[in-house]
Amino acid sequence: MPLARSLADSTVVITGASGGIGTATAYALARHGSTVVLAARTETALREVARNCRYLGGRALVVPTDVTDAAAVRRLAAAAVAEFGRIDAWVNNAAVGTVGLFDEIPLAELRRVLEVNLLGTAHGMWAALPHLGAAGGGVLVNNASVLAEVAMPYQSAYNAAKHGVRGLTDTVRQELRITGRSAISICTVLPATIDTPFFRHAANHSGRQLVPPPPLYPPEVVAKTIVRLLCRPRREAYAGGAGRLISLQWRLAPALAERVLGWYARRTQFGPAPEGASAGNVFQPDGTATPVGGWHGRRRQLVRVTAAFGLAAGSAVGTVAVVTRRARSTR
Repeated sequence: MPLARSLADSTVVITGASGGIGTATAYALARHGSTVVLAARTETALREVARNCRYLGGRALVVPTDVTDAAAVRRLAAAAVAEFGRIDAWVNNAAVGTVGLFDEIPLAELRRVLEVNLLGTAHGMWAALPHLGAAGGGVLVNNASVLAEVAMPYQSAYNAAKHGVRGLTDTVRQELRITGRSAISICTVLPATIDTPFFRHAANHSGRQLVPPPPLYPPEVVAKTIVRLLCRPRREAYAGGAGRLISLQWRLAPALAERVLGWYARRTQFGPAPEGASAGNVFQPDGTATPVGGWHGRRRQLVRVTAAFGLAAGSAVGTVAVVTRRARSTR
């Protein structure tokens, strides 16, 4: 079911709100007059986002929160209810990343990525569900990334966490249905590569500069998708057409897609400049209150690369069709 109230009358909690998709989502909701409860580790950035939300027409509450701390996430929910009376929707968006070969990533970073991206989402769901039920229903959105469905080399920890988020979301959705809590909707959003600060802030053990592999979409594309899910919930929604094409190819011809995406990511995920090892923002917060990462030049490659993936997806569909016809003809 959708929100029990209009967007203008709804209170929405957003984790990872100090930059990127979280900030863009807060601004999109504020333009609709929503009340947003902003959570992340960087309080100064959250306060700037809150000021902008109020300017755009919404109300805002800042609650600095580390989502790896389950008690802190419960306090976040309690603060939202104490200030505004209820929670109508919750967006689990907080995420960090560490990039490099699996056996060269420090174990502590791998563990932290899983704690933030997967356990942080679980903590948010655990805190949100009772309050959504008490409000008469609501919507919970988990940002899982298209890497919840496909895989990309050098992103092992992130891939594993996002696959886990998707599986967790599907399971809890089933449990809500079979226990009669259908007034609560739970959705997964699957963004393609988004122009956010993520690649500038991720831990890096590749030895080279990190850059986002095109095609690249602005964060507002994801924010609009999340707002639509709040109004018209669905199990899953892609944000960025390339993500849908890649996922289609992965389902129809997984071995081919795995090879193609591995080849592509290896050649587009790194810039020419060398770069020393860094833990990025995995342990230290560095929110900047900016939705975009400043990769506008790579956005221009959108049409060409999307067409390439479309051709690959079409080839996969053709391959499956040929195999299917041959199988039928031999029966």
